[in-house]
Amino acid sequence: MDIDSPFTMVVLIVLIAVGAGVVKTWIETKANATADAETLDRVSDLEKEVLRLRDRVKVLEKITTDSDNRLRDEISRLA
Repeated sequence: MDIDSPFTMVVLIVLIAVGAGVVKTWIETKANATADAETLDRVSDLEKEVLRLRDRVKVLEKITTDSDNRLRDEISRLA
């Protein structure tokens, strides 16, 4: 095998380019795996916040749809 042959040079260039592409893809995959874990944590936090906000909305709906006497009695009881 002659290293100065044009065929050998073309094969080496192609192998280097393909190898670089594989390494680049591997690095991007590792970075995305980290981002995915962070995204899952963020989604979990947001789901908890949504549940908390739903509870608050239920309380606000109860307050706005309640009769005045019942609301006044409940506030008096809390105070």
